[in-house]
Amino acid sequence: MRVTRDSLLRIAKETVQERAYNDPDIVAAYLTGSLLTPNPMLGGTADIDLVFVHKSQPTKTREFVKLTPDFHIDISRRAKDEFKSPRELRGDPWLGYEMYDPVLLYEREKFFDFVQASLRAGFEFEQPPLMLQRCKTLLTHGRGIWMDISELETDASSKDIKKYLKSLFHAVNAIAELSGPPIQERRLLLEFPARAEAAQKQGMISAVYGLLGANRVNPDALKGWLADWKSAFQLASEKPGVDERIHPARLNYYDKAIKALLESETPLSALWPLLQTWTLSSEMLGGDHLKFWENACSDLGLMGAGFKEKVEGLDHFLDEIEITFEEIATANGLDVEPLAGL
Repeated sequence: MRVTRDSLLRIAKETVQERAYNDPDIVAAYLTGSLLTPNPMLGGTADIDLVFVHKSQPTKTREFVKLTPDFHIDISRRAKDEFKSPRELRGDPWLGYEMYDPVLLYEREKFFDFVQASLRAGFEFEQPPLMLQRCKTLLTHGRGIWMDISELETDASSKDIKKYLKSLFHAVNAIAELSGPPIQERRLLLEFPARAEAAQKQGMISAVYGLLGANRVNPDALKGWLADWKSAFQLASEKPGVDERIHPARLNYYDKAIKALLESETPLSALWPLLQTWTLSSEMLGGDHLKFWENACSDLGLMGAGFKEKVEGLDHFLDEIEITFEEIATANGLDVEPLAGL
């Protein structure tokens, strides 16, 4: 079956029409994510990111629909009340960008144009004050998560490493949003270098790779982990309570993307999607499957005393980002304010 961007867009429209017809609680639907770009495929796979807006609070906020082994629909559901303050949306690092330039596919009640016009009013969305507000929000989240693991006295567990990765994810996107929307998980290390260069912070590229332990391994090591990673993903996807991203419909979405990155000019950019999803899977597993993940983390320096060193390194990285924001604020005549909650 030949799948193209156009055929995926057609499926998106048909899905929205069917769901909206059968569910009167849906007041709008829009397309976001990689299909808004000219080249959405990575490793020959892609997903269709749809957002349904409901009159009331939806009971289920996310759903995956398998189309083929390589393609699926990723449906998010939001309550209309989430959009009632467009001014606040402009400072939201995730929902703000999500609503800034999506493709509207369905609308039963007129609110989309109003929300989007408010976001774009006066071309302020991409100007330094709002840009820094969104970036600082991400940095604050990253710092808050870091504090949860900063005084860990026991060996790091999968939950601790999950928090570490989440903190780093927010930190990376705090820099990325200086020049565009947040970067999603599969493309995080692939696209971050250009964002760091745009911010004139090229040194942060090697810093992020170092915080992941990429300087301790080579592409062949990652290739050697793939079979164990895949088994963990498959087993964990059948467990109740697993992170929603570890879903059977998303196996090839990650697997083929990781393999494509390993064969690219930046093979270690595959480390993020591999390690993140493996960590999420390992929370649900024990025995040999957990041991395989622990061995990989040890190789990356994320276990034992190495984890404390990584957490200290993350502290310095977060400090560097805060200093960067202070410099940008000063250069633009803005008040330099401390991070919220710290």
